[in-house]
Amino acid sequence: MTFKQRFKKLGLLIAGCAVSFTFAEAIIPAAPQLAATSYVLMDGETGQVLVAYNEHEQMPPASLTKLMTSYIAEREILEGRLALTDETLVSKKAWQMPGSRMFIEVDDLVSIEDLLRGIIIPSGNDASVAMAEHIAGTEELFAQVMNKYAEKLGMKNTHFSNASGLPPEDGQEHYSSAYDIALLSQAIIYNNSEFYPIYSERSFKYGPVSAQPNRNRLLGTNPDVDGLKTGHTEEAGYCLAASAKRDGMRLISVVMGTRSEEARAQETQKLLTYGFRFFLTAEVHKGQTELYSTRIWGGESKELSLGLQDDLKLTIARGAEDQISTQLSIDSVIKAPVLEGQTIGELIVYIDDEEVSRQPVIALKEVKQAGFFARIWDLILLFFHNLFAK
Repeated sequence: MTFKQRFKKLGLLIAGCAVSFTFAEAIIPAAPQLAATSYVLMDGETGQVLVAYNEHEQMPPASLTKLMTSYIAEREILEGRLALTDETLVSKKAWQMPGSRMFIEVDDLVSIEDLLRGIIIPSGNDASVAMAEHIAGTEELFAQVMNKYAEKLGMKNTHFSNASGLPPEDGQEHYSSAYDIALLSQAIIYNNSEFYPIYSERSFKYGPVSAQPNRNRLLGTNPDVDGLKTGHTEEAGYCLAASAKRDGMRLISVVMGTRSEEARAQETQKLLTYGFRFFLTAEVHKGQTELYSTRIWGGESKELSLGLQDDLKLTIARGAEDQISTQLSIDSVIKAPVLEGQTIGELIVYIDDEEVSRQPVIALKEVKQAGFFARIWDLILLFFHNLFAK
């Protein structure tokens, strides 16, 4: 019997009480220590952090900055303010950007689709500036947009001053953290899922230049890895934000400040191997499906169906599935009317008697008040119910 089947059988049979089932404890070794300045391993679906070191330290993000540039471009497209077929005129500033490039020429008309691929795959500094200028008019104004999005995503240790991640001009601040980059990666994967396959493309060719490879080495060596982005400057070292999916579990790894391209790939592989080997993403209960049915008084219906707004998933140690217990706490007397989505109580989830989650329990359907005489009759029944319940 799977974990989900066992939870459904016990949790709904004795709903309203604490439902516990504990067997052998999971054994997990210490997390690997990496040769990196900072790093984090996160469950992409739940956002739970599995491994972390200096994860909130403000660091130069190098070309991991471009994850925000591409994220904003994707949001512009998804929200109807930009189209992949739109074209932009390449400025002299974009054309003369140093470092990695997609090799656009000044006064070229380049499609947004080509620019997006040029940012993600060959990490084009020229493409990043061209995109920034097209969206906001100037790269400086685009940096303001980047910081607004960073704030919205909860990236508390991030400040951008440009769209590419090149070392900023004197006096400008440009930094992020491993944890913040993981949050941004999570947003790209789940908020902009339509565009996420681009991050796994192995090469990109634009114009007469030969096809340029994606610099994420794990795309060619680890079949589970399907994105996201590399970065490197002398100050930042070698960085890599990567995501991988196996057996229904998605992990996001961010490694910053390693010594080489090979090292960032190797250290990332250590994190991913550890995460998949010792953890899993468990679905405790699906959203919008009945968790419990209770009596409602004075309503057109006598039963109120309760559940969760969204799927409840937790990252747990492999072997700890049988250590989960739940407690459903709802009002003892519920009277109509009740609106669909109205909070009625909460579901508390424990692992080995330690609370790990609280989720509001909502009414899955509206229950209107019954007619006058039906309500009077229910009040009489409720009186005797309370009398004998004491």
